[in-house]
Amino acid sequence: MEPIRLAAVSAGLGRPSATRLLADRLAEAARARLAADGREVRVRVVELRDLAGDIANNLVTGFPGPALREAVEAVTGADGLIAVTPVFTASYSGLFKSFFDVVDKDALRGKPVLVAATGGTARHSLVLDHAMRPLFAYLRALVVPTGVYAASEDWGGGDGQAGELSGRIRRAGEELADLVAARPRSAEDGGAVTPFAEQLAALGLD
Repeated sequence: MEPIRLAAVSAGLGRPSATRLLADRLAEAARARLAADGREVRVRVVELRDLAGDIANNLVTGFPGPALREAVEAVTGADGLIAVTPVFTASYSGLFKSFFDVVDKDALRGKPVLVAATGGTARHSLVLDHAMRPLFAYLRALVVPTGVYAASEDWGGGDGQAGELSGRIRRAGEELADLVAARPRSAEDGGAVTPFAEQLAALGLD
């Protein structure tokens, strides 16, 4: 039996990054759920910070470089996707959106996706429902019911908010794992990259 492939996209800019930390914890929660059923799981984390130059070049040339193409293929070929962004100006970051602009609009159709975000204040938690869910609905992905938002105060030690965050992470990871386990695997998964120039041409904007 082939291993289950999970991809986690992190749009965090810093090192260390709360966005990457959240992506790692969500991936581990999903992996643990799948591994408990005896499944082999492989997790690939895509750090958009490392691909920023390639993403910008793709926007102006219409062609993804090798590293960007490989990252997109890892995402589109995964059995489940975790997508995590920091909140910029009350929405996902431009880097996050630009990466998914590179992905063919049909490549995530029916794929289980867990959406998550990080920010400085809990007031931005609506980004999950007002920005991220509509984006992946347009891409016809299957977004799990529980989204995870982590504000700065959620990372504190002990019980309380940190415990609540851990509970949301576990619940969301398990929901993703259950959808991945139930979804028939398709030979068509993976490899879909649409050059940005083609996207503009399709919209009549070239």
